[in-house]
Amino acid sequence: MSAAICTLLAFTALTLGLAFVYVGYRTLITVTGKSPANSWSRSGPTWEDPAWVTRFHHAHLNCLENLPVYAAIVLAASLLGNIEMLEGLACWYLIARVVQSAIHVISTSALFVFLRANALIAQWAILIYWLLALAGCI
Repeated sequence: MSAAICTLLAFTALTLGLAFVYVGYRTLITVTGKSPANSWSRSGPTWEDPAWVTRFHHAHLNCLENLPVYAAIVLAASLLGNIEMLEGLACWYLIARVVQSAIHVISTSALFVFLRANALIAQWAILIYWLLALAGCI
């Protein structure tokens, strides 16, 4: 299996794992009767989650925003017969993704937000490089 496909699967697993944490917490709150199942709203907080739960939720949402972009590039590279082009940077992309998610769940201090932004910029740089390479621009 190629590194790009392994990265796609790992990214997917990371996304699911982050969701399991905050959904698991909310399920526990519901099952124990501390709050009804409809206490969480998409339009605004109706139940006060602890900060760590909110950080996991936001890290999950961030993965959901970025996973389709990576998946589209892997799909395009596969269809174009250029999946090997992704191999050199796929592991670096995954490392930056995991670092960003880890930082996201650890803290929202200014330093950590700065570090998280840099991990995202690293991912974007790799994605842009791949897009340009697939388009034949470089």
